[in-house]
Amino acid sequence: QTRISCKDVPAETLYDVLHDTRYRKKWDSNMIETYDIGRLTVNADVGYYSWKCPSPLKNRDFVTLRSWLPLGNDYMIINYSVKHPKYPPRKDFVRAVSLQTGYLIKANGDGACILYYLTQVDPRGSLPKWVVNRVSQFVAPKAMKKIYKAGLKYPEWKRRHDPGYKPWVYPEQNTLPSVSLAELSVQHADSLENIDETGLSEDHLSTSDHEA
Repeated sequence: QTRISCKDVPAETLYDVLHDTRYRKKWDSNMIETYDIGRLTVNADVGYYSWKCPSPLKNRDFVTLRSWLPLGNDYMIINYSVKHPKYPPRKDFVRAVSLQTGYLIKANGDGACILYYLTQVDPRGSLPKWVVNRVSQFVAPKAMKKIYKAGLKYPEWKRRHDPGYKPWVYPEQNTLPSVSLAELSVQHADSLENIDETGLSEDHLSTSDHEA
């Protein structure tokens, strides 16, 4: 669990940043690919995300059910991993599992907000403890800073890229195919192949992470 105070970024702007998959490639340097698969309701969808892990770890990917809720001036976005019959695990990725991941964006005075982030993720693979420790200590706080910087730059970017298009705010703009809950099931970690990465040396871990 972590939090960051975002001065000069309104809550609704950060909410847009976390939803806008087109903008994500501008700031998320760890992302390989992300796209929306389909919609369940006006405030829930299913999506795909693949994550570039530091070499020599194998890259991870997720299929998640995401839901969101405006709460007055505050916003909540949560997701958890699901199985979708058309998006099974791929040979070139380790399918990781989001047990529950959530963002809470709380308005904090005029034109500012606080972002709270909580995640329980099973990365799969028998990872060495030092990898898990490094990720928890460095990756999440660094990601929060990136989201904050992305929030500062988003209004100008959005003004030049289809400014009226926000299907997460205006459901009538959503053209994704409908997905039935009957097609989905919760992704349990124990049903996935376990990749053994315990033999990796900390000396060989690439920590390069170019800023977006």
